[in-house]
Amino acid sequence: MAIRDAVNRASRKPFEWGGLAGYRQLEAIGQALHTVPLDEADTAYLHQLAGRVDRVLEKNRALAQDVEAAHTQLERIADCLRYPPRAPSPSQDLVSPVTSQQVREEMGRLLEDFKPDFKRQPAQATLYQAWQHLWKTCSSDLLHCYDISGLPQDNLQLEAFFGRLRRNQRRISGRKSTVELRNFGQCQVLFTAQNREELLEQIREVPLDDYKLHRHQQFPF
Repeated sequence: MAIRDAVNRASRKPFEWGGLAGYRQLEAIGQALHTVPLDEADTAYLHQLAGRVDRVLEKNRALAQDVEAAHTQLERIADCLRYPPRAPSPSQDLVSPVTSQQVREEMGRLLEDFKPDFKRQPAQATLYQAWQHLWKTCSSDLLHCYDISGLPQDNLQLEAFFGRLRRNQRRISGRKSTVELRNFGQCQVLFTAQNREELLEQIREVPLDDYKLHRHQQFPF
């Protein structure tokens, strides 16, 4: 059952990789099987199973090491981006906030130091190519959150809110389609307001000069 669980482990990318977790679990299973005494009864099958696990581990060791190195590099990228955002602590109040320029310089050093072997390290090579392409084409659009106060690093909360709107629309209408949200749901999605008065109040809380400045930073054209 433990082996079956290891080879069928689900994955939750980008930070949890099922294949890597399964390989580590197989390593632990192999170590446990080798601790079974040879002279006890009914252990012959377990020793045969240990040999099979060892062969599978040895066959996939190079690939697992490559995937683990790619995963480690991905965690370094996340640390550079300060992602996921953590709740501020009292000790962090004395430290100046990170800026987009600081993140850009740190990411440039990471890119320069990361040089995988494209022939022997396919997982790291795939990460390198995707990382290079994304950073060259989209980096200027990814760093506004470090300079604009209150701008989140991801849209996960917004997607969750939109999902709640869709479920409410299905429950109210009794239909599977939620096309109606395209016509009247924009204000709620953008401002999470429950009514028109609350929406106007939220809009008025933003100074016009700050709105124009931040909008120009995010949309300079």
